[in-house]
Amino acid sequence: MNRIDNLFLNKKQDILSIYFPAGYPNLNDTVSNLELLQKNGADMVEIGIPFSDPLADGSAIQAASKQALDNGMKLSLLFEQLCSIRKTINIPLLLMGYWNTIYCYGVESFLQDCQKVGIDGLIIPDLPLEEFEEHYKADFHKYGIYNVLLACPETNEDRLQRLANASQGFLYLVSSSATTGGSLKIDKKQEAYFDRIKTIETPSLIGFGISNKESFEYACQFANGAIVGTAFVKALKKNEAEEFIRGLI
Repeated sequence: MNRIDNLFLNKKQDILSIYFPAGYPNLNDTVSNLELLQKNGADMVEIGIPFSDPLADGSAIQAASKQALDNGMKLSLLFEQLCSIRKTINIPLLLMGYWNTIYCYGVESFLQDCQKVGIDGLIIPDLPLEEFEEHYKADFHKYGIYNVLLACPETNEDRLQRLANASQGFLYLVSSSATTGGSLKIDKKQEAYFDRIKTIETPSLIGFGISNKESFEYACQFANGAIVGTAFVKALKKNEAEEFIRGLI
């Protein structure tokens, strides 16, 4: 069974997923960051593939990605760093990145390397559902790699249901139509959106704007859990990652 499915089967609420860019803050920190997160209670980790033009990300993650690239991080090196990761890490691992990086690497080679190192799923914000289903779904299935799709407040009912049906593992619910790093806005419009997504049967996690225990607990009222990215990246920068994670749970 895919580790993402196993997680959602055994834990229905308060799932904590953490995002950080590979190779940040130092080139060889990827594995130690994963070990720290598993040790301190993260349920799942999204490893960012550093990219020069991360359009969905705010200034903090853009700066972290640039630093990782300046450190020398590249996709082939990331797979080398992860080659033995399943000897010590048993929580689900996803890679999150942009299609251009994967396309240039070679889609089938990328999926094959994901399978080799034990990656469970991918989050690719700029790969549309239709293109995925027409051109790449069979390859993802061949290598057992899940494709997690994203929905946002502007997603209409029909498309929300299509995304929920097609997304594997869980549906990534973007809290607002903005880049990462903002704050979670709690108003009637936001709650109407969250109430709407409570009706879907596919497991879901809320991301964007989750920065502390309060916003994490609020998001968990509407979904199976939440994703913390920018706030963790800032904690890494300050060398306060362990204290930050403990403060979320």
